[in-house]
Amino acid sequence: MSHEISMTNMKQSSQTKIVDITKVAKYEKHLYKCLGGPPSKRYKKRIKYLSTAIPKGFHKKLLIFNGVVVGQIEYSPSEVSYYPINGDNMIVMNCVWVLRKAKGHNFGKLLVEDMMKSEKDASSFATIALENHWSPWFKKWQTEKLGFKAVESINVMHQMKHRGRKFSIYLMWMPTTADAKPPTWNKQELLEGITSCIAHPLYHPQTYEPRRILEKH
Repeated sequence: MSHEISMTNMKQSSQTKIVDITKVAKYEKHLYKCLGGPPSKRYKKRIKYLSTAIPKGFHKKLLIFNGVVVGQIEYSPSEVSYYPINGDNMIVMNCVWVLRKAKGHNFGKLLVEDMMKSEKDASSFATIALENHWSPWFKKWQTEKLGFKAVESINVMHQMKHRGRKFSIYLMWMPTTADAKPPTWNKQELLEGITSCIAHPLYHPQTYEPRRILEKH
């Protein structure tokens, strides 16, 4: 499924479309990789996650600008998100990312608006954000710019990288109905990190044997 999106600040010759790749086999390889991450790798934990999540409402969409993939968004109902976030009638955004070369077109906002339009029956949306983390992704101010607000946070330290550097993980929320209730999260489970995305800043490598990749501070 794809649709054309007109942008007033683009030349008439430019073309922007968002494609749901859980429904389009042509882009299947992007289900297993990030835009600028390692080469496509069908590693077992990702395959296992997708086999459960896709039938229950998981979506990954690509933003294609003039024939080039420059952005992506990934989301699902809270029940099958790889974040330990819970909420009634809630959609959890696993990630949203636009390549640096495509900055200036509000593509991140466009992807979030597309998610909200597709999930118009949801009461709210949730995700995580980071502060003082060395990664350029998931920054709190960026997530706030997309319409989310922080409802809770936890201070942690990575067990493998940048030992001694504390950073914060925020639970972010964007209600869309008057009766929406804020999300909750399992902080202890969050300390175990993410295993379903190899490029995620909180990724827990299979080679790291301890159960938790993060330490609470």
